[in-house]
Amino acid sequence: MKNKLTIATRESLLALWQAHYIADRLKEQYPRLEVELLPVTTKGDQILDRPLVEIGGKGLFIKELEVILLEGKADIAVHSLKDMTAECPEGLTIAAVTAREDPRDAFVSNRYHSLDELPPHAVVGTSSLRRQAQLLHYRPDLQIKSLRGNVQTRLRHLDEGDFDAVILAAAGLKRLGLQDRITSYISTEESIPAAGQGVMAVEARSDDKETMSLLSFLHDGRVASCIRAERAFLARVGGDCKVPAGIYAVPQGKETIHVEAFIAAPDGKQLYRGESEGSISRAEELGSAIAGRLLDEGGRAVLEKLQKI
Repeated sequence: MKNKLTIATRESLLALWQAHYIADRLKEQYPRLEVELLPVTTKGDQILDRPLVEIGGKGLFIKELEVILLEGKADIAVHSLKDMTAECPEGLTIAAVTAREDPRDAFVSNRYHSLDELPPHAVVGTSSLRRQAQLLHYRPDLQIKSLRGNVQTRLRHLDEGDFDAVILAAAGLKRLGLQDRITSYISTEESIPAAGQGVMAVEARSDDKETMSLLSFLHDGRVASCIRAERAFLARVGGDCKVPAGIYAVPQGKETIHVEAFIAAPDGKQLYRGESEGSISRAEELGSAIAGRLLDEGGRAVLEKLQKI
């Protein structure tokens, strides 16, 4: 067995929390294993004055980590799965996915208790086209403004009065011990999450069988089935934050999963939504099929229009 494992991670507090969580689990499981972290500042962390959609998409948060893996400078990388593109680069694979933390979006405000309480034309901060489209579909009067940076930076902008409310992932706030900042939760019916939201992914080299074997105890098979459906959907609709789309899959009993998904225009005026159930063994087909249905209903025209912008 290996006697040392190096984990590549972003330098944000949330990313470091996730990397330390995986490191601690590994050391508990293998007391003789030395685990070290290799923090990296990614391009997505450096460019904060423009929306992600303008600078290349959410893959900017993980590209440098994946290069380090492929170069052999680290053995694994720990990601928020929702930050990953639909396909891993050649030579890399998702070796383990963890149990899912709260997948919901969180409404955070110092003045208002919920989306319904926001006054007309309130200013709401988010960096996500997925959230923007659903918010504007529900409340077309809202002013959505781009909000980039780590969790602490986003909360600081709220506290300084730049926004009436901000929308963040509940999972990140809870992992950082900031659940007291959550004013209310937005249900998955009101705001369908991003693919993989609330799940941590451990990425490794495809040919590193020893490392993948070491990680196997971390892997949650039921969550993985849902993730297969979600990532199949993501791959078919375009697979990046440039696409206002979301999907959430939930186990129903031992053999079935239930899927809800949507594709929308960024202004929320057109929103195509559907749900489906199917066998866990056919998770990828289920995710791809609901994507195809939504594309045929009007989602394809929406995405084609976005590509021309």
